[in-house]
Amino acid sequence: MNGVTLQLAEGPLDATVARIALAGALGLFLGLEREWSQKSAGIRTFSLISLLAAVFTILVLETDVGESLLALGGVLVIVQGVLLAVQGLTSDEDETRLSLTTSVSMLVAYGVGALVASGFIIEGVTVAVLSSLLLVLKRELHQFAGGLNREEMRSTTEFAILAFVVYPLLPARYELDLGELTIPLEPQVIWLMVVAVAGIGIANYAIVSTYGGRGIAVTGFFGGLASSTAVVGTMLDHVNQRPEAASYAVAAILLANAAMAARNLAIAVGFTVGSGSAVLLEAVVPLGAVILLAFVIAGLTADWRESGSMELESPFSLKNALGFGAVFLVVLVFGSLAETWFGTLGFYATAVASGFVSSAGATTSAVVLYRGGQLSDPEATIAILLATVSSIVVKTALAATSSNKGFRNQVALYSAVLLVGGGLAAALVVV
Repeated sequence: MNGVTLQLAEGPLDATVARIALAGALGLFLGLEREWSQKSAGIRTFSLISLLAAVFTILVLETDVGESLLALGGVLVIVQGVLLAVQGLTSDEDETRLSLTTSVSMLVAYGVGALVASGFIIEGVTVAVLSSLLLVLKRELHQFAGGLNREEMRSTTEFAILAFVVYPLLPARYELDLGELTIPLEPQVIWLMVVAVAGIGIANYAIVSTYGGRGIAVTGFFGGLASSTAVVGTMLDHVNQRPEAASYAVAAILLANAAMAARNLAIAVGFTVGSGSAVLLEAVVPLGAVILLAFVIAGLTADWRESGSMELESPFSLKNALGFGAVFLVVLVFGSLAETWFGTLGFYATAVASGFVSSAGATTSAVVLYRGGQLSDPEATIAILLATVSSIVVKTALAATSSNKGFRNQVALYSAVLLVGGGLAAALVVV
């Protein structure tokens, strides 16, 4: 008897019971929002549906009679969902949509139960949590979708195609043959970086559209994530029209530099984590110094009683994304050629030149070459810093075109402080 008890405690039965219990709990979790919304199917129904799927799935795994039962259970859930949807047709239009949501949610609960019982625990939990989140955020999602204009909808669709259609079709590795020289490329990683930069732009668009008129911090920093040059151009217009706005215009440019440095740091660290190469932690100190100095100077010098706004044309531009990708690829190829022909100094020159156009492109190029073993840790870090420096210099040169002497002098002075601070921090890292 003791042997039988021990087998029940340590054998596969306990794992099976745990999966059944988890399936029921996830079904209950899915039905919680439906119960709160006072729908015809709530906590008990959803939990029973997940339990039914778990039982039938276990029968499939353990016996020869479960497959037909699992299919029959799925059909019954679909039929029940159809009945609920038909019942909703007698109500108003909004209730019809909610009935359809409940019907689909019941089928999701059945799938969650089958996943968990099959041993796909993480997958089942993920589906349950995401599904519940969609149900809870119903009002916010409807408001978001209804508030999109045609340009925003088109941009979002284009971004989805690039991120979820093009990316999976690209090969993981590709060797570009240029005569006697072969350049190893990672197309998926390259495209993922393009998508990441574009995604930052979309997030920036949403934040600036919401808070752009409420403070210079949002306008400068989040505007700089997408295009620090756009921040400079906007501030030039503000200063030309309102000379008294110079203090917060300078702060906006400083925060745009901070955003640019933060973006480059995120690319340098984020895309080297889990790559098989050491994380580029050397870039943290100098870029962090630039970010910190920019925030401190902006906080101490700006007249925070002023506020500014920035109008962005669209959240995402396919032309801009492809242009960034083209610049990135050209920088990558020519950087590899320059590094092969002229050594590391050749790639440094390429990084400086490309930083005038896009410091993000130069940073991503350095990261890809580092991941491929063509650059060492210090070399990749120096290239990223040179691209960051050239971007700051470009913004200073653009600000120098202003007719407001105080504005252009302050931008030049504080940009020099950023460069010196970042240089000293870099020197400390090297030493």
